[in-house]
Amino acid sequence: MYLKHIIRCLVLILLQVLILNQVNLNGYIDPYLYILFILLLPFETPRWLLLILAFITGSMIDIFSNTGGIHAAATTFMAFARPGVIRLISKKTEFDTGSEPCISDMGTKWFYLYSLYLVLLHHVVLFTLEIFRLNEPIELIYRIALSTLITLILILITQYLFPKRNKK
Repeated sequence: MYLKHIIRCLVLILLQVLILNQVNLNGYIDPYLYILFILLLPFETPRWLLLILAFITGSMIDIFSNTGGIHAAATTFMAFARPGVIRLISKKTEFDTGSEPCISDMGTKWFYLYSLYLVLLHHVVLFTLEIFRLNEPIELIYRIALSTLITLILILITQYLFPKRNKK
């Protein structure tokens, strides 16, 4: 079980660093698929572990991208907000052991809302720290909106291309 998450993390970091970081569409669209690792961690992941994994994942992207900690901050904030987002959009408070916040376990609508809220939070923190000025709010909103849209599309495509295999 842990091996699956470790492999997923490494693949997403490599994909981000080697391919997606090279994609730059007019300087406004930056897809960040690596956050899918945090999104897909099981519901029963302890909060302290979620925060540590998010910080390490974001730090790895910062190291390879030379971005000085903004990914670590944004990813850690996203992990901090994750339990609240789950409570906000879920009708139940307890989930089956081993279930993950993915389309195959939770359904498309639930996963879409879950991903949208967390990707948006991540991108707001990331781009606010990156631009670090609020005198150009239209540019900031434009980057957040476009990058959130593209990241969300990539996350949904990934969910459909690589569905969770149910244990028998």
